[in-house]
Amino acid sequence: MLLHGLLAVVIPKLEFDEVKTPAPLIVEMVKKPEPPPVVLPEPIKPEPVKPKVEPKPVPKPLIKPLPVITETKSESIPPPPTEVIAVAHKTEAPPSPVPPVAIDPPKPTEPPRPVDTSAARDSYSNTLWGAISKHKRYPRIAEARGWEGEVIVELLVDGSGQLKSKKIIQRSGYDVLDKQALDMIEKAAPFPVPPEVLRGSSFSITVPVPFKLASQ
Repeated sequence: MLLHGLLAVVIPKLEFDEVKTPAPLIVEMVKKPEPPPVVLPEPIKPEPVKPKVEPKPVPKPLIKPLPVITETKSESIPPPPTEVIAVAHKTEAPPSPVPPVAIDPPKPTEPPRPVDTSAARDSYSNTLWGAISKHKRYPRIAEARGWEGEVIVELLVDGSGQLKSKKIIQRSGYDVLDKQALDMIEKAAPFPVPPEVLRGSSFSITVPVPFKLASQ
């Protein structure tokens, strides 16, 4: 009994002494390495197909055939037969002589007489002065200072009485009177129709324009 009790005490103690507490197991989780990135190969671009350049056909030179020259024998053409025409000569009686006619000699033509236009010019000059005098106005400054004078103007007029040009060939001595004379002529134009002997073409004519104060 005592042995059993001793065994009961010693054996469990031995068992507890022999059995030690195991050291804790430390498990470290190792991260699985990431796989390397997959690099896709670049697509191979097809090379552009170059069009085949065909050589241009060289045109063949055109060889014109040489004209075939054929010898032609010139046949002698007989000349046309000449016809002999017999002309019968008729005998005609000689014409009777014509008596001579006396022809009067031509009369000498007289040269045209020169037309005297001096009288027509004098008459038409008076007509022009009558038309110009209707527009006469004595300048006030000339009247106040007693200026008098005569302006002679040469006019170029055509066959219908139209005034072509004018110019003073003799002055009065005062510019105001000269200008007044030209102004009167401008207002009087166009003039009456000139005489028939002066209507052929344009002609020049002189017209005096007097400026005289009335005596008091």
